[in-house]
This record gives sequence, C-alpha cells and structure tokens, in this order.
Amino acid sequence: MSRNVRVLHCTPEDVFEVLGDGWLYPVWVVGASRMREVDETWPMTGAELHHSFGVWPALINDKTVVEQFVPGKTMVMRARGWPIGEARVTIDVKPRGDECVVRIQEEAIAGPGRFVPAPLMDVALHWRNDETLHRLAYLSEGRAARRTATTAEQEMAASGEKKRVDVAPAADRPDSEQERSATNEREDGAMTRDDEGSEPVAPTAESEWVDAATSIDAVEAGPADEPGESESLPPKKTAPRAKRPSPRQDGAPQT
Repeated sequence: MSRNVRVLHCTPEDVFEVLGDGWLYPVWVVGASRMREVDETWPMTGAELHHSFGVWPALINDKTVVEQFVPGKTMVMRARGWPIGEARVTIDVKPRGDECVVRIQEEAIAGPGRFVPAPLMDVALHWRNDETLHRLAYLSEGRAARRTATTAEQEMAASGEKKRVDVAPAADRPDSEQERSATNEREDGAMTRDDEGSEPVAPTAESEWVDAATSIDAVEAGPADEPGESESLPPKKTAPRAKRPSPRQDGAPQT
C-alpha cells in the first residue's frame, strides 16, 4: 500500500470543500482527464462520479464510487479504470493548529494491478499521489481565508516569480511625486499649493489668457526675473482707448 503525507496551509473544512465538488475531480486527481457526470448526492456514501482516464484520443470512460465518508475526517473511494483495474483510495485529514495534515493511501484491489510486485507498484503510486496532494494543496489553500503563505506563494517566492513591491517613503520619491503629495484640495474642488514654502506656478503656453483674478497684476508689472520665464506668457491684448473731448476754455459746448 502506497502512502503520501503533506501539510496543507488551510483547515480540514477547506480540503473537504474541494473533495465535495465532484466537478473538480480531474483537477486534483492525476490521470483523470474529464468529468462526464456527478451524482447529486456526492460525496455521500454510494455516490458516483463518471469520468474519463488517459490522454485524448486514448480515453477510458469509467467511474469512482464513495465507500465511506466522514465530513472533515475521512473519505474512502473505489476508483475504477478498466482494463487497468480498480484501486481503493483513502484520504484522511487531521487538524494541526491553523493547518492540517492530509494522508492519501492507495492499493490495487482488482484487475492486472494486483499482480504487479508491491515494491514496484508502490513506487509508481507514491510518485503519482505526491503530485495529487500537490494539486489538492493548491485548490484547498486557494479557497481558504489564509493566515500563512500558501504552497503556491512559497514556490513562486523561491523561484523569484513573485516579487513584493514596497512603497517608497515620501522623502525617497521623485520631486514630482513630492510636489503632488504637497497639494491640497480646496473646498470648491480646485487644487492649490500650501502657502508656506511654495512658489507660484509659471503659466504655460497652452493657455491663451491667464487667470485675471490671480495673475493679471504680475503680467502688468513686467517681465519676470528669471530669464525666459516671461516668454511663456502670451502677449497682452489691449483695446485702443477713445479720446475724450476736452472742454472749451469759454465753457461753451463743443460742436
């Protein structure tokens, strides 16, 4: 009899949530290719899964029957795959703190597999069920409210596939980010700078006219001190003023 044990970073309930979804059977069972039908009573004792084994186009249609089911603890299945034979698969789950220990045992009970020497059969089944528990860990931990790193996260971190991105403190950010973080939103929805330690923003050539309420005095005062700064300002447009008639010296109305 082949035995495989693995610690999963989840609870037994998370594991049995996966086992209780018959349509996920080909996802975690190595060798199963597709599902054809799942009994409504699955995973209760006597329920059946109708699946296919092998690789297309060489597929074998057969079924798996539940022989014993204890929620959160044990599940015993009789897996059929003729002409290869039949096997009894027992899955035991025990809690261990915030995690759980899953053990899977498999033995051939019918067909040609019974005549294969036990040492050879155990090697093949051990390799197969190690991958089966690996897949079951992905599914169970992915559904759990995780408090520790999952198997997938640990493997990605070890391979460098997943990198953690830390937010740089404000002092280490580029000047443009510091300037954006220094802006405040006024009550009217407009954006403005803090009064202390800030400099007025130079107008750009994109605007045809500057804001008359804030910048007209600066424009009329003359060019800026910095060379080239006033080049971005548009030329001031002024309308000609009409000459006002001067009153005659004798006080008579002008014609």
